[in-house]
Amino acid sequence: MSPDHTDAYREDPEDPENVVWVLPGAAAHPRISLLVLPHSGGNAHSYAPWRDLLPGDVRLLIGQYPGRGARFSEPPPTSIDDLAGPVVRCLPPDTGDLVILGHSMGSLVAFEVARALTGAGRPPRALIASACRPPYVPNPSPVHPERLDDDALVAAIKARGGTDDGILDEPELREIIMPPIRADFAIDDAYRFTADPSVLTCPVTVIGGNADPVVPAIELPGWSAVTSARTAVGLMPGGHFYFQQQLPAFLALVTGVLNAVAAEHQPA
Repeated sequence: MSPDHTDAYREDPEDPENVVWVLPGAAAHPRISLLVLPHSGGNAHSYAPWRDLLPGDVRLLIGQYPGRGARFSEPPPTSIDDLAGPVVRCLPPDTGDLVILGHSMGSLVAFEVARALTGAGRPPRALIASACRPPYVPNPSPVHPERLDDDALVAAIKARGGTDDGILDEPELREIIMPPIRADFAIDDAYRFTADPSVLTCPVTVIGGNADPVVPAIELPGWSAVTSARTAVGLMPGGHFYFQQQLPAFLALVTGVLNAVAAEHQPA
């Protein structure tokens, strides 16, 4: 993370509970934690219902980006560092075995979080990238929010899915949510990791929709270049937000990854 970015946040200390939501399960001692990073324009609230569909011994952590929820008063993000940096710094201190999952732009944030943790000597157990190009590939479907007025941007968001149309159609709410949404899409458009991509040491699972017009399925295997460990690629029926119509099946797949990681690292 850049020094300027870090210094800015030192002047405005972060509340870890607002940056990383902690949703414990039924078990007193979770066997593994799953950190979820939302998509462009997304927020932690939309992923909180996942808690009820995950095993009780999985602790669910969800990143909340600037400009939304309890972080509403913070300025909109301007770079991937503004999204990933606070999450890295605000992870609960007792987070041990960790799997990181991102959807769409959230996969790029997840990659940056995993990269930072790996560089700090505490790599995640696995990374799950959903509906996203590899980090070193230019965005195949840029939105160019700077060229669009609010109505055109709303139309582009609706075409992708994943956002409550009622919120987008409410003028007062639109005025509140459009600045961070614009910021997210601008970051997603511009982001490209230009260093040696093989910076992770954990296994990577890549999942996408077989009819995704935003990230074609042919892009997904390229994630194998980001890690020295194994990579698995899978497709599910649907478009860019393929999991919304089949969330139990999707989270069963995610749980399979969690189970495999937990078993692999179980003490002898």
